Amino acid sequence: MKLLLVISVCFVILSPALPQNIGDYLGDETAFYAETKQVNQFFRRFNAEEDKAGKKLSVKDKRYHSENFRKEFIQILFDSKNQKIEKRIKDNFIRDVTSSQSPFYLDFHGNDWFSEVSATFLLNRKSIPVRLFLKLEKENLGYKWVIKGVYADTFAKYFVSTKDSSKFLHPLSHELDFMNLVKVFRSGESITPYTEKEYKPDLLTLFIYEFKKGNLQFSAINEVKFHFFQIDNWYFELSEFNREGLNRGWLISNILPVTNPQKEKLLNHIFGYN
Repeated sequence: MKLLLVISVCFVILSPALPQNIGDYLGDETAFYAETKQVNQFFRRFNAEEDKAGKKLSVKDKRYHSENFRKEFIQILFDSKNQKIEKRIKDNFIRDVTSSQSPFYLDFHGNDWFSEVSATFLLNRKSIPVRLFLKLEKENLGYKWVIKGVYADTFAKYFVSTKDSSKFLHPLSHELDFMNLVKVFRSGESITPYTEKEYKPDLLTLFIYEFKKGNLQFSAINEVKFHFFQIDNWYFELSEFNREGLNRGWLISNILPVTNPQKEKLLNHIFGYN
């Protein structure tokens, strides 16, 4: 219960600070309020559902979902200090999502986006880093954040196994009442090679077990970021930047063009399955 309370507090959306007029921006005479202070605001700006002063737009407003208005907004939603984000990739992304033929809008309550919370826990009084993955889940008339996965090197190391074709249970093991399992379990080695090919360790269950046993205690939340797979053939990461200047707040910190097969590999990498 304490863990869930801490995570809930982590996602409380603070009231936005008073905007500052920053003058001419991106060639537009209208002042942009540059900082994207909230994750919800990132969605509205990406979709062109608010004006440059942060006021929500009516669906009847000609700027609502406007292609040109979106292009302006999305330009400032990137971490401009990240040299690894190529202009070509950014331009292609903006073109794809704002296309008049098939525009794409982010859906806050949609699937294929989730949060990653980097935290510190104490396992048997020793500090360990843990990554918690959370998603929005519908409940009654509203939504709530729920933990969908966990990764920690301390847990994962017990499941690391190199493929060894010499380690297997003979197909006739059943005729010996599986007595060869005795050797497997007494060897002291990993038993992962004897599991099915599709096996993936459920670290969340292990995490909850250790927490309920009292061996694991929460210490601190260090960082929060979000992973987006909502847009066909694209992945991007959203991070918060607290710094001086106009380019700050919740910004796209990484972006990649991905095919469906690549998407599955990337998800496995994020969750620590490979």
